[in-house]
Amino acid sequence: MNRVAIDLGFVQIYWYSITILCGVILGGTISYLELKRLKKDTKFFLDMLFYVILFGFIGARLYYVLFNLDYYLANPSEIIAVWNGGLAIHGGIIGGVLTIIVYSRIHKKKILDVVSYIDASTLGLILGQIIGRWGNFFNGEAHGGATTKAFLESIHIPDFIIQGMTIEGIVYHPTFLYESLLNLIGLIILLIVRKFKKLKVGMLLSIYLMWYAVVRFFIESMRTDSLMFGNLKMAQIISIVFFIVGLIGFIISLVKSVNYNKESDKNV
Repeated sequence: MNRVAIDLGFVQIYWYSITILCGVILGGTISYLELKRLKKDTKFFLDMLFYVILFGFIGARLYYVLFNLDYYLANPSEIIAVWNGGLAIHGGIIGGVLTIIVYSRIHKKKILDVVSYIDASTLGLILGQIIGRWGNFFNGEAHGGATTKAFLESIHIPDFIIQGMTIEGIVYHPTFLYESLLNLIGLIILLIVRKFKKLKVGMLLSIYLMWYAVVRFFIESMRTDSLMFGNLKMAQIISIVFFIVGLIGFIISLVKSVNYNKESDKNV
């Protein structure tokens, strides 16, 4: 698998970078359109989006570096080499959500407005994850354990993916694909649920957290390159935390009276 999409001689552009960029652009677009549908302050969102992307990206990289600290202390120049992979989505989620909260509060947005921005952003986030996972494919990373070509063919995995997941003669489970497809189902669920008349502010975020927690916990059980916390897989620990937070958030949203499809921004 050739990781380089464009080679200009003096600079190389990697498929990993292209997929991440596409995920950011399309994810930001769907979140913008959702906020426009809700008649929210889209100008405020676009102003905030730059910082969300920036600190989400920093959070994703910092998270990965911290859990591989010995390597990066020995190879500090590799810290900025994000084209080689190493963006942890959990760190990106944490960084992005914190940025929305801080930026919104600085601009004196009410708490329900802050949550509604995060709600809409979950649509873009999960779309970005669907696309971004393909960057792992081009890098030949984030795969599962060894399997057989016959098994992957039996579950109708396309041949080009099987070839890409054949590394040094060994065929691996394309867990990037499994996660991407499961997140596609999650996106469809969110797009359907957001139309419910009785949907409350905060529920989309809660559903996303619970869905992705289950998906990632399952996928992480198959992966061979997990970030570890002692003998535990860090992504599974975070997934449990995300699920609990999502469940609590969903319960809280149930008792709130603010409807997701009727709430408008009070601070335009």
